Amino acid sequence: MNLARILVLVIALGAGGAAAYLAMNMINQEPATIATTVAQVVEPAAPAIETEEVLVAVRDIRLGTTLNTNSVAWREWPRSGIPDTYIIRSQLPDGAEEVIGAIAKATFYAGEPITPAKLARTDGGFPSAMLPAGMRAIALPINADTSAGGFILPNDRVDVLMTRRGANFDDGAERYVTETILSNIRVLAIDQTIQEQDGEPVVIGRTATLELTPLQAEILTVAQQIADLILLALRSLADVDAAGTPDAVHLIDGDTRTTGVIVVRNGVAVQVNPGR
Repeated sequence: MNLARILVLVIALGAGGAAAYLAMNMINQEPATIATTVAQVVEPAAPAIETEEVLVAVRDIRLGTTLNTNSVAWREWPRSGIPDTYIIRSQLPDGAEEVIGAIAKATFYAGEPITPAKLARTDGGFPSAMLPAGMRAIALPINADTSAGGFILPNDRVDVLMTRRGANFDDGAERYVTETILSNIRVLAIDQTIQEQDGEPVVIGRTATLELTPLQAEILTVAQQIADLILLALRSLADVDAAGTPDAVHLIDGDTRTTGVIVVRNGVAVQVNPGR
């Protein structure tokens, strides 16, 4: 064997040994290499989302429902998605207690945040929230002369008096008839404006909004059409729970007779006693 062949054989053996060594080294380090690769692939964890406690409905709240302690609760809400209209606990810690007793002006669905704009308070001047179920609100034009000198205020109780011309009698004199058409009526609101009287500003109601049953609303509507004058008589606080007395027509000569008001329903005229 000549020298050239020996040299080629030595080089081949050296290359094979180096290859074997590298292969063994790669096998021994494979787990660490895989772990490093996986670690490089996994993305870093996302930062925590900042939240606030928001007042939400825990169940469906229908239009006209009064909220109670079982209607609302505080729930975590992403801070970035909270508009100014929501009730936030950090800003209004007593928010859950403050909405108790309010009436829903729109439907809330379970999980929906509570917004003050969709609530009405019975003491906040929202007429439909102040009305008990089955009652109606009717506005009646008034002034200081027809409303106890302007002393009638919201939540007072009044009687509604109607004055109209009666039939002429044998002596030819014209009679005016006054009758109490509604008794013990609650005043919901008084529309007030400032006027100047004798150089001093005074508050005078222009419209009284009364709480009536549907029948009483019909009676008052008829009375407004036939009456020459409608007055509100303020009742004493001691009389607000007293039952209304039978209505009567009072003539100026002292004669008294019972009366009623004709209400037309579906083309049929019915006489009713307004005070009962």
